[in-house]
Amino acid sequence: MSRISPSTLTSAPLNPLKQPTDWFYALWKFSRPHTIIGTTLSVLALYVIALAITDGAIALSNLTQLLGTWISCCCGNIYIVGLNQLEDVEIDQINKPHLPIAAGEFSRRQAKLIVAVTGLCALLLARILGGWLFLMVSVSLAIGTAYSLPPIRLKRFPFWAALCIFSVRGAVVNLGLFLHFSWVWQQGEAMTPTPAVWGLTLFVLVFTVAIAIFKDVPDIDGDKLYNITTFTIRLGKPAVFNITRWIITLCYLGMILGGVLLFDVVNPLVLGITHLAALVLVWWRSQNVDLQDKVAIASFYQFIWKLFFLEYLMFPTACLLA
Repeated sequence: MSRISPSTLTSAPLNPLKQPTDWFYALWKFSRPHTIIGTTLSVLALYVIALAITDGAIALSNLTQLLGTWISCCCGNIYIVGLNQLEDVEIDQINKPHLPIAAGEFSRRQAKLIVAVTGLCALLLARILGGWLFLMVSVSLAIGTAYSLPPIRLKRFPFWAALCIFSVRGAVVNLGLFLHFSWVWQQGEAMTPTPAVWGLTLFVLVFTVAIAIFKDVPDIDGDKLYNITTFTIRLGKPAVFNITRWIITLCYLGMILGGVLLFDVVNPLVLGITHLAALVLVWWRSQNVDLQDKVAIASFYQFIWKLFFLEYLMFPTACLLA
């Protein structure tokens, strides 16, 4: 929720010099914190996995690469979510009125400047740090731009919208980060992704499908009004809810089985116990979701993101304990 209620808003956007606390809080909301947390954990997880299979001393001595990679990825993240907000102001005034542009905390001009600066910083920093990182960031920004910006605006089409989300979160980010970190640690020679990296990538790829199709369930009113076709509008809330739950179930069962097949690179006992516990939690939590209550739906959506965060803690731990 915004710290500034609609009744206290004025026509003037926040001034970072006169209202620094409120302005930076608005910037935090503008960055879509759950996506920033996901980006942060993916960077850390792939760093740890690369650390586990390469020369740890070299990796730990070059923490500036970790910091620079994280900043570049976060800037790219803000560019993508910020561009989406710029193109969806009217929709957000219905679906997400607390977001800074929709709430009047940022003007369009301020938002455009933030998006331009973060996009440029992401590319410049990635270019300095390494070719694989620059390729990963460039591809991510290109897909994010095609997702939101007319005339392409792939978010209008359910299949292409979902493809954009899970291709970036699942394949581009995980493989790109591993290739980048291994390239740095191996001093200019990227390693072929290991079974562990492929396992995590496949899990996140499929899991992100669940995020991609469920994310529009809380936003059905605004999407209908502005003719944004989503799986929720086509199939209905109950169908999307059940599909989401079974996709997540498939991910956890697949990872438990993968722990047996990948026993040489992960600890199968740790992987099995943690993912079985997460699976039980999913089914327990899903029993009490009222699909007619927008707050309950939004809460379950955030719960799915927390499961996404958790994977980037559970899997690297199983790799380190192999």
